Amino acid sequence: MAQRTLRDLFLDQLQDMYSAENQLTKALPKMAKAANNPELKRGFEQHLKQTEQQYARLEKVFQAIGEKAKAKTCEAMEGLVEEASDWIGESAEPNVMDAGLIAHGQKAEHYEIATYGCLITWAQQLDFSDDAVTLLKQNLSEEKETDEKLTRLAENMINAQAAAGR
Repeated sequence: MAQRTLRDLFLDQLQDMYSAENQLTKALPKMAKAANNPELKRGFEQHLKQTEQQYARLEKVFQAIGEKAKAKTCEAMEGLVEEASDWIGESAEPNVMDAGLIAHGQKAEHYEIATYGCLITWAQQLDFSDDAVTLLKQNLSEEKETDEKLTRLAENMINAQAAAGR
């Protein structure tokens, strides 16, 4: 059995994230379409644009570390996307649908936040270029920002509206 290095682990998780971001570019338009609240719909549409940029940044990270951009199917994101798709197929009151969409969106964001955090730490430990670290930090920052926006939207509006319908 071949010994795995931290670089191997980094590359494995970078390929996983490359797949995850690609999967989200297909899922976010469906989530936006299913959203009833205009602000939530706009948020998913804006995050789609960010996700496309994040995907492109990951290609630059591969380049910065001297590797070819390649995806390894992210099974975790596959499961999260499938759960969101199942939720979209449910018959729910509009505010409850939106509350569920936020929950599913945040599940994906939290997965990405955790993975980007690890990638940044490992990239620094492996003395990868500042470019690679900066690109990963930019993706992480955007994921955190999206998570915070979803939290505010849920706490300040959608959850209360969903609860009012009980």
